[in-house]
Amino acid sequence: MKYYLNAQEVADELGISVPTVYSYVSRGWLRSERTGTQAHRYAVEDVERLKQRKAARKNPSVIASNALNWGTPVLDSAITLITNEQIFYRGNNVVDLARHASVEQVAALIWADDQAQADAMFADIRLNVPQIEFSGLTSYERLMAVLPFVASADWSAYDLRPAALLKTAARVLHLLVGTAAGVQAIEHDIITTLSRTWIPNLPQATDLLRIALIVCADHELNVSSFTARCVASADASLYAVVGAGLAALTGRKHGGETGLTELLLAELLHSDNVQATLHQKMRLGLRLTGFGHVLYPNGDPRGRFLMQEIAAIFPEHPAVQVAQQGISEVHAVLGEHPTIDFGLALLRHVLQLPAGSGMTLFALGRTIGWIGHALEQYAADTLIRPRARYVGKPPQD
Repeated sequence: MKYYLNAQEVADELGISVPTVYSYVSRGWLRSERTGTQAHRYAVEDVERLKQRKAARKNPSVIASNALNWGTPVLDSAITLITNEQIFYRGNNVVDLARHASVEQVAALIWADDQAQADAMFADIRLNVPQIEFSGLTSYERLMAVLPFVASADWSAYDLRPAALLKTAARVLHLLVGTAAGVQAIEHDIITTLSRTWIPNLPQATDLLRIALIVCADHELNVSSFTARCVASADASLYAVVGAGLAALTGRKHGGETGLTELLLAELLHSDNVQATLHQKMRLGLRLTGFGHVLYPNGDPRGRFLMQEIAAIFPEHPAVQVAQQGISEVHAVLGEHPTIDFGLALLRHVLQLPAGSGMTLFALGRTIGWIGHALEQYAADTLIRPRARYVGKPPQD
């Protein structure tokens, strides 16, 4: 897995001469870093971007039509890099962060590129979760319902200056965590608040909640994060940004995949024969949710790490054993690996949380990323407004 190339490798990739590589650096098209000697190295991501730009000049209509479907990058972002089937938040490997960082530190890293800012960013948050009648709503629906109530009274949220935005960001995240935990004010850190209400009898599993939120915090320009950026580009408040992200996440092709995977795992847990159940689904043409990701042919690193940690703490849990059997069977037949959705579904079953809690965890973690993208978009101060290529009936004379 190479993250950097030397000048000759860059030249070979782009079909140019080494002197032209140096000219690209002077024009700001390539980042150059000294390696400690007279040699320099160049980021693979920059080279790939130049190759795509070159292809776009040859056939711009094809590139444009594919850009919104796992295609050519359409926005600059300094938050998340997905490369060589690994994920990095501002240059930090996500799995490494999940091993040692707090949720607050990851939020500070994504929002301000400074983990050390975490304590100051989350200090003195004056926010009480309103007492709202939530009967009949799932934990996820409660997150969606509470935002407009609080937004209507939080006028400071319309102050879009950088320092004010960071304060609003912390309030919004605390609001959703408090709502999910069923408390009116967060008196401790985020994970302590969740664990004391969600798993009071399983203190050994507290770290699993932290890991889940961190690995879910961001994933580049997914559907909900792109939606969040669009809303922020119109100068809407962070409450509106996060509300839009929550709405997009409900779709079955996005966060809804987690809920569907919960159902699949529940069916396997109640099955007398995991192999037969999976094969029956395949014969009926049903997709096995929670397996296979276009960016990770060799396995989603988020799901893999989360499930490793679950199995380390609960090696004999029936859900863990059934999940491992199902994973082996699916890989043997389809060659597919489990995703983060499968990891969240397994966590929900192991911790015996209410149905849909996996998606709620996903949303709480991803709120950090939505806010990070919004902060970038506010700073860019540009409206996201692409043009459509009209393919309908021509105008009538």
